[in-house]
Amino acid sequence: MNSEIHVAFVGNPNCGKTTLFNDYTGAKLKVANWPGVTVEKKDGRLKGKPDVVIQDLPGIYSLSPYTLEEVVTRNYLVAEKPDTIINIVDASNLERNLYLTTQLLELGIPVVIALNMMDIVRKRGDKIDVSKLQDQLRCPVVETSAISGDGLQQLINQACELAQLGKASQPQIVFSQRLEKTLAQVGDLLETAGVLKRPELKRWLAVKLFERDEKLLAELHLSDTVRQRLEKMTAECEAELDDDSESIITNERYDAIAKLVKSCVKKRKSGLSPRFFGKKY
Repeated sequence: MNSEIHVAFVGNPNCGKTTLFNDYTGAKLKVANWPGVTVEKKDGRLKGKPDVVIQDLPGIYSLSPYTLEEVVTRNYLVAEKPDTIINIVDASNLERNLYLTTQLLELGIPVVIALNMMDIVRKRGDKIDVSKLQDQLRCPVVETSAISGDGLQQLINQACELAQLGKASQPQIVFSQRLEKTLAQVGDLLETAGVLKRPELKRWLAVKLFERDEKLLAELHLSDTVRQRLEKMTAECEAELDDDSESIITNERYDAIAKLVKSCVKKRKSGLSPRFFGKKY
């Protein structure tokens, strides 16, 4: 039995991910390329705890297979299935960063969110209700600072604890009733067809197949009959919602995130000084 704990660092480019990784691993890291591609592969062991292996995955904005970085990250998360994902989020750009977060939560892997760059949020005078954000996403959220080191011990402890519990995160983003109906049908089709080898991936697979993810379609080796039924379900939903499937998912995901951010973030009221008005130029 492998006693090592494998933790994957995932986040958007420039979210502070590499700074955190270097702080945790120090000089004890390996740098190479992922097999067959020029994308850098970087992994190391946690200082003081060599049984914790940290994989720093390429910075990405989504799990769509459009760039080498996205393909590498997605392949690792789905095929290697790390014990925990630490999702580093730029707290000063929460809405854009949560787009990836909501996809990671669909993978059936425990997720801990590192709410990084909180110093910028505070300087702006904004406030994030971390407790509410955690409750709504149903996964731990830890405030961190890659620069000062604040929250780093709590973050890695939380990740290791979740890894040992082995309890997968559950997706909390709920789409429109019509879209949810179709995704449920797609998931049931996968079960009936006998291609759902890992039940925890049901939601993620349903979303990606609805989006007509060609890479995934090829990997699953679906029969012509199953493909035709899948296409029929997708086309019917597209007709009712009057958009293509990928745009439907993207728009509804952002709509749900916008509501989440609105409920958890309080922006400092900005306005011009009363003296500004009436000033003559």
